[in-house]
Amino acid sequence: SCLCGSAPCLLCGCCPSAKNSTISRLLFTFFLFLSTLVSVIMIIPGVEKELHKLPGFCEGSGSVLGLQSRVDCSSFLGHKAVYRMGFATAAFFCLFAVLMVCVRSSRDPRAALQNGFWFFKFLVLVGLTVGAFYIPDGAFTSVWFYFGVVGSFLFILIQLVLLIDLAHSWSQRWLRNADEGSARGWYTALCTITFIFYAASIAAIALLFVYYTRPEGCTEGKAFISINLILCLIVSIVSILPKIQEAQPHSGLLQASLITLYTIYVTWSALANVPAQRCNPTLLVRNSTGSATATEAPTAWWDAPSIVGLVIFILCTLFISLRSSDHPQVNKLMLTEESGAGAGPGGAAEEGGVHRAYDNEQDGVSYNYTFFHLCLLLAALYIMMTLTNWYRPDASLQVLSSPWTAVWVKICSSWAGLLLYLWTLVAPLVLPDRDFS
Repeated sequence: SCLCGSAPCLLCGCCPSAKNSTISRLLFTFFLFLSTLVSVIMIIPGVEKELHKLPGFCEGSGSVLGLQSRVDCSSFLGHKAVYRMGFATAAFFCLFAVLMVCVRSSRDPRAALQNGFWFFKFLVLVGLTVGAFYIPDGAFTSVWFYFGVVGSFLFILIQLVLLIDLAHSWSQRWLRNADEGSARGWYTALCTITFIFYAASIAAIALLFVYYTRPEGCTEGKAFISINLILCLIVSIVSILPKIQEAQPHSGLLQASLITLYTIYVTWSALANVPAQRCNPTLLVRNSTGSATATEAPTAWWDAPSIVGLVIFILCTLFISLRSSDHPQVNKLMLTEESGAGAGPGGAAEEGGVHRAYDNEQDGVSYNYTFFHLCLLLAALYIMMTLTNWYRPDASLQVLSSPWTAVWVKICSSWAGLLLYLWTLVAPLVLPDRDFS
């Protein structure tokens, strides 16, 4: 039933019984991680050098990234492969987002497609991947770059919502434990974590000024760092104002410190895309002048912002798949209400000692299927942009370079995140008639 049927998966004897909705989300997330792993393999220098051997992928094709076949494309192979993988994965989740529109419970026949037929889903993903590698080059890369930019911006906003929710839940839980148990120990832990976050943020800001600015010039970098530093100071001060504390007793510096640290990371990631070597020592420039059979390996795509972004992507995607929020407002925003999702583990959970996934959505789905697939679609676009460092071919189609578009998208997302967090602080004062508990 796991591979070909529409019934819930049979769990192995060592696993506990689990909700059907949770297993489905984890398996779809596994498909996303599998696609990410293949993309990572594609940009490993040794593998990238061999991609030109694929029929029609480089040699013998009419054009590569808009270039004629007479122009060597060895420097673009990994970039091109990641874009194809990103397109196939996004198309897979887009297909299921459309198929699952308005599914209200597991009684809907389409729910069987969501929770079963995993072997055939895998075949669909493989088929889309193979087909994506035969997409004519032309303007595909240039157009798909902008799809990736928009999708990545939206996924960064989703990350910020999850991060703000995590910060509020973290602070509330520790303060609740302090009220119920050893207050001194919990308050000490709270202060220690807050201090570590702020210390890391201050150190990161100093390093950004050292490595990404110069005494003369680099005005944009100085402005971005200074503006975000001022905004972080503002939200930190607002979070401990007396009126804010009255409206939200659990609001404090822990949330502000975590948001500050993430904002500094996004600023760092943006500065790493500034297309000026003098102001960006980590800038990678790749051209098509090398030989496909040359002994030297192409420039590696691995840089620190991309690695951190990959880790955050994995954590946020698992967060989307496994957890529903403690806050009704976040559950409403993320279209997730795990607590009200139908049947419990009784009866159908275990049959004759065999552990099974039980259907917990007969009376209503525990999460919005379409929104979940849209989140994974945006995640696929985000990881595509992250693995390629947000680079694209320049106007001459001879060099892969970092555009200002990537810088502004990341900076604007950091501002949007700070404004969103600021709104969570002041909303109870602006809208006193609404329940923000």
